[in-house]
Amino acid sequence: MIEKVNPSHPDKVADRIAGAIVDLAYAAEENPKIAVEVLIGHGFCHAIVETDAKLNIRDIMDAISRIAGDVQPDIVIVPQDTHLSENQSGQFRCGDNGIFKGVPLTEEQKKLSEIAHSIYEKYTSDGKYILDGNRLIICQSNADSYDLMGDYPNAEVNPLGDWTGGTDVDTGATNRKLGSDMADSVTGGGLHGKDLSKADVSVNIHAFLKAQDLGEPVSLVCAIGDDTVDGVPYADIVAEAKEYIDSIGGFEKFAEWGLF
Repeated sequence: MIEKVNPSHPDKVADRIAGAIVDLAYAAEENPKIAVEVLIGHGFCHAIVETDAKLNIRDIMDAISRIAGDVQPDIVIVPQDTHLSENQSGQFRCGDNGIFKGVPLTEEQKKLSEIAHSIYEKYTSDGKYILDGNRLIICQSNADSYDLMGDYPNAEVNPLGDWTGGTDVDTGATNRKLGSDMADSVTGGGLHGKDLSKADVSVNIHAFLKAQDLGEPVSLVCAIGDDTVDGVPYADIVAEAKEYIDSIGGFEKFAEWGLF
């Protein structure tokens, strides 16, 4: 049983905006420290940015407009906490306490991901999809339900009829759709809106990739300040995560679908 939401779901719009702001930080500095929270809905986009990177507020406003359209931005930029910044001075060390797990994707989860991507190629508006055994539920806004029924004749398509979604109907917030992004690998930490010194990003990616490679679940724990996790230098885990993020086109692209 798994649910996927597409990149135009309001929560994913928030994740994408947060990711775009992190991309701006990495364009400004090699190893920025940044954490972003976004709340969007009904014509407004609120973004709180904690960072030591020198960001241009006009660039942030342009990213919000490009991703979310005509919304009123409310942007707050504040310095990152001194203690958190000092934790990273001199070398990469674990940016927070946390427990993490990686779980191999099931065939069901992979199948729904393929379905979600395929539908989004045709319909780029707000949508969410569930697969539970043989039961496929497709809720796709601004779509011809009969057309979708033709593509997926055994699916339950828009059970309450055609609908209009998006941020004018529903609010979105960062890291609210982690089940869609991580499947059974979800723990307490969010993936989006953070630099790679944050364990929520780098160690989650490490655990997920390791589980796919081994074909079995992986469980990890770390404390803030650890210089190794899973027997691996933290700097190497950060480098692995950076390679993964770069391979898919950056943090904004990562936010579109998460890890699968």
